[in-house]
Amino acid sequence: MNGLVGTKVAITSSRPQTTRRAIRGIVHRPDAQLIIVDTPGMHRPRTLLGERLDSLVRATLTEVDVIGFCVPAADRIGPGDKYLARELTGQAKTPVVAIVTKTDQASQALVAAQLTAITELGDWADIVPVSAVSGYQLDVLTDVLVSHLPRGRPLYPDGELTDEPEQQLVAELIREAILEGVRDELPHSIAVVVEEMGPRAGRDDLIDVHAFMYVERPSQKSIVIGAKGARLKEVGTRARQQIEALLGTKVYLDLRIKVAKDWQRDPKQLRRLGFYD
Repeated sequence: MNGLVGTKVAITSSRPQTTRRAIRGIVHRPDAQLIIVDTPGMHRPRTLLGERLDSLVRATLTEVDVIGFCVPAADRIGPGDKYLARELTGQAKTPVVAIVTKTDQASQALVAAQLTAITELGDWADIVPVSAVSGYQLDVLTDVLVSHLPRGRPLYPDGELTDEPEQQLVAELIREAILEGVRDELPHSIAVVVEEMGPRAGRDDLIDVHAFMYVERPSQKSIVIGAKGARLKEVGTRARQQIEALLGTKVYLDLRIKVAKDWQRDPKQLRRLGFYD
């Protein structure tokens, strides 16, 4: 989505189940407006949060005009891919485009083999190999997706690239920095809420951001802080740089950690953290 929109509107991570909201990115063309909805991954939920994310995905699938099914070029197709292919191609009224991603990480032979394997997975409206990094065939993918859209008026003003509130974008950039900082230790146990954000009094060149990172157990808090606070400092620096790039101004980031015991399974805490029914 970031590649198609031309700017970063969604965080990225090598870890599965990174996306927790339906994020919209908007592509403007002289002949069309393409609104891309990046959803959480469809999966078998193990927590109340997982159930709510899965419901969000299924609700979104009923509202769109075309579905994109992404499979990396160098990854072996597994049971999960086959399950998703069946689920998506079962949306009888909605065309599904199979997108073979990350072709820059695979040889031509591997890409060809993946295209063959994808063909056998389902009845696709189109199959398009792309690379967001090199830009390979992103224009072709946009053409293909636009070809499946109905005629209508633009839904967003020209130049608007996402409908995500700025505060939410900042919270996601902080979470992305944390995910990179903690590696594989606790990606799903982290939530970030920006409590307050705005220009500092008497300064028009500095934005103050006050945010809380929530984990589920005190031991996780220790992991995020790291030895003598080194890991938290590194995360804060990385997040601040990303936020400054987003906002185009200097940022003071106050990042604190709280423990919200088993928040992924607690309806009250999920609502407080912005994950509604």
